[in-house]
Amino acid sequence: MAPGTVKRKKDPVSSLYQYQYSLAVQLQHTSTPSPWGARLQAEALIRLQQLWRDPGGEELLQLQIHDLKAQHQPEEQRSQDSSGGSPVEIALSPEARAELQQPVFISWSSGKVKAFYGNEAENILISNLKRGITSLFQLQPHAGTTVEEDASGSCQVTYTVSNHSITKTKDLLSCSKPKSGFTSMNKIFGVQWQPSSRSQYVVRDSLLQSVLAEESHVLAPALRSRSGIKISSRQQLQLVSPAVPGLAEVSGQSLEDVLAGTGARPQPLGTASLPFRRVCTHCPSLRAFLKAFDRQRVRTDTSRVATAWQFQRFIQMLRSAKKRDVLQLLRRAPEEARPFLVEAAVATQSVASLAALSEFLDFSQEPKSLLEKFLYAAAFSPRPSGELLQLVLDKLDGRQLAPEIWETGIVAVGSLVGKLCQQKLCGLQVVERGVETLLGGLRGAQEEPRVVISLLALGNARLPETIPTLLEHAEGGATAVTTAATSALQRFPAPHISSKVKQVMRRIFHQKRKSYDKTCRLAAAEILLDNHPLPMDVINILLATTEMETEVATFLLLKVQNSLRDHHHLARKILKDIMGDPRINNYNFFSKVGISSSFSAPLAVTQDLTSTFGLDLLFVEGGFLRKSVSDFSLLSHGQRLRAAQVTFEAQGMESMMGENLSEGEEEPELRAGMAATFFDVQLRPIVFFQGYTDLMGKVLLSSAEPTSVVRGNLLLMDHHQVIPLQSGLQVTVRLQGGLGLDISADMDVSIWEQELQTSVSARGSLAMDFQAELDSPLLQATLRSQTEVETSIHFDTKLRFSSSPVLMCLQLREEQVPYREVLSVSQSAGSRSSTARRGRRGAVPGREFALHQTNSRVCNLLLAADKE
Repeated sequence: MAPGTVKRKKDPVSSLYQYQYSLAVQLQHTSTPSPWGARLQAEALIRLQQLWRDPGGEELLQLQIHDLKAQHQPEEQRSQDSSGGSPVEIALSPEARAELQQPVFISWSSGKVKAFYGNEAENILISNLKRGITSLFQLQPHAGTTVEEDASGSCQVTYTVSNHSITKTKDLLSCSKPKSGFTSMNKIFGVQWQPSSRSQYVVRDSLLQSVLAEESHVLAPALRSRSGIKISSRQQLQLVSPAVPGLAEVSGQSLEDVLAGTGARPQPLGTASLPFRRVCTHCPSLRAFLKAFDRQRVRTDTSRVATAWQFQRFIQMLRSAKKRDVLQLLRRAPEEARPFLVEAAVATQSVASLAALSEFLDFSQEPKSLLEKFLYAAAFSPRPSGELLQLVLDKLDGRQLAPEIWETGIVAVGSLVGKLCQQKLCGLQVVERGVETLLGGLRGAQEEPRVVISLLALGNARLPETIPTLLEHAEGGATAVTTAATSALQRFPAPHISSKVKQVMRRIFHQKRKSYDKTCRLAAAEILLDNHPLPMDVINILLATTEMETEVATFLLLKVQNSLRDHHHLARKILKDIMGDPRINNYNFFSKVGISSSFSAPLAVTQDLTSTFGLDLLFVEGGFLRKSVSDFSLLSHGQRLRAAQVTFEAQGMESMMGENLSEGEEEPELRAGMAATFFDVQLRPIVFFQGYTDLMGKVLLSSAEPTSVVRGNLLLMDHHQVIPLQSGLQVTVRLQGGLGLDISADMDVSIWEQELQTSVSARGSLAMDFQAELDSPLLQATLRSQTEVETSIHFDTKLRFSSSPVLMCLQLREEQVPYREVLSVSQSAGSRSSTARRGRRGAVPGREFALHQTNSRVCNLLLAADKE
């Protein structure tokens, strides 16, 4: 079975087959009510001629394109509901026509394309188009699954055979091709890709009659599938005449001899399409920006979406810039703009930008704020490189650094090491150096704060080999050390919470070897409950609440009940089974009357994303807040991400007010502080006050200004993907998403009014640019979807402990959320180019979230009292 017959007479005159070839490729936005995008249609006559065959069945075929005609569908210029104009002929240059008519040669045997030969100097797009036509002759006559190589790459294909019909289904997700592109480590910020490929062959009397090959790709940002783009490719080949005599067969003893005798002297080329890189003629240039630098303005308000767009434009400029230009930009920039530019240079991660940063940043002289900005920008990188880690380690190595810079640096190293290991780059020498920096810092730490920060950095890294070290510190350390170690262990996914880890957590919770602070015991219980718990662990934890202080027992029981309501919780089924036992689920267990609480609820639910808000409040027996945890999480396509978690802790307040300590409990130091985690990166903890003298000083000298937790620009989404279509055309998919974030927090303690107030304000902007580029020798098209949104969320707590019981009010509110989306289609064919746009904008009204009825009543009471 072949393009011609398998059994041929040994005639010195070769056979010539003529096929009518048609190609239709379409890119369209999936969010528009009617199809809107770019369309290419082409027709040609394909002449396939046998030049040589050997006794073993291998043949050399010559394939040549004739009479190619192409059309494209222009964008509508009239109105958005128009169906568009008539197809427009694409005028090819004489050079392109000449290259298209140059023949290519195929080594072919029993339906399989063994090799592809042509002119290696030929235009890549034209050469790939010929590869796409050649791919249609890749088939086998019997059913089964095999691996084939064609224009798509080396892919797994499955054949089914019925009478004269052969169906080939290609698994495009299995295709291997030269590595090109990149994506964010977290799949929530990546691209969802749904490809399919199916070819239908008709073979009669061992002669290929027709081929219909259809392929489609649906791509969309994982966070917003409605902003997707669909790519469809359809190839058809139809035999138009029986075999006719062609040119005389070329004589030769081997394939190489025959190729040398063709006159064209073709070179061996790969069957898979070659990657093509489009030259951007309108992209921003750093050199041009520098020439007009004095007239340019760098935006610094991170919560505005204009700043997020400017951040992305700088990344594009810096990726193609030279070191000297990047360095000049950093040095000439005004002081207030330098943090923004440092963040952009880190996000770029080009060799030039990292070299410029290395020369520009002086850790012995630069302001602390700029150095922290650099380190946090590195920690939040969506796909860090070994070179970025190298730069951070070099800047930290062998220097006398301020404590804040060292602490920020070590948590950044932990984040970078963890992300590089997720990319399967743990074997890099620089990663090994990073791991040794983390472990060496922990071993050499003499003071408790250094031990704590080193453990938190290990939590950022999440390396399984460090679990024994974390367990040792969790079980044997002081309260702050145990808290940090258990917090790091909570960062590990369930498969790494082994029986050994659970054994240590049981000893901590049940205090088998020594006494632990209540917060440490609760953290150990959470690790047991959140990671496929054994039924006996759940029962023992519930039984232990009968002997706990009221507030701790209340908090833990509410935690269990909250897990039951979470449909994604790993322990939900086990908890549900246990709660079916009336000996456990009864009034005796669940009638605690403390004011501690734990709950979570969805904030927003879309087709792709569920965002949730969780709040844990743990009080001591005197009614003082011991710990509060506000958590904003994202769940998308089976992936969970802790977008933001802010923890307030206060201890020692009860002793200051004359409250008695629990039996066996040491008197804690008076202190309050905050810890924050953003996008799964633990930041350096912040201390509000430590000791009575420090508290009094800050109460008297307070500026009433909130503490900045994080303020800056992050590159959340960074995706580049090249998709070679079977037709030989290429699609390049890009996603870039910049986030501007300004989060501040405050804790206000009023000794005289006996009130405690905490507040967390988060203002942010997201700019997302998603595009697909089609490259062919006939048409270049780009579909683009740009989405922007601004948001502001405030969470306030107010406690009045002058009365009994303690009054507590929680307020979570969101301001109006403006958004805008712009869709565009750009096409270029021959000397003609055009762009059409559509857009929409709107705003989601502001709202205040009703947390629960009791909270609403208390808030009304407290707020009414404040107005009097």
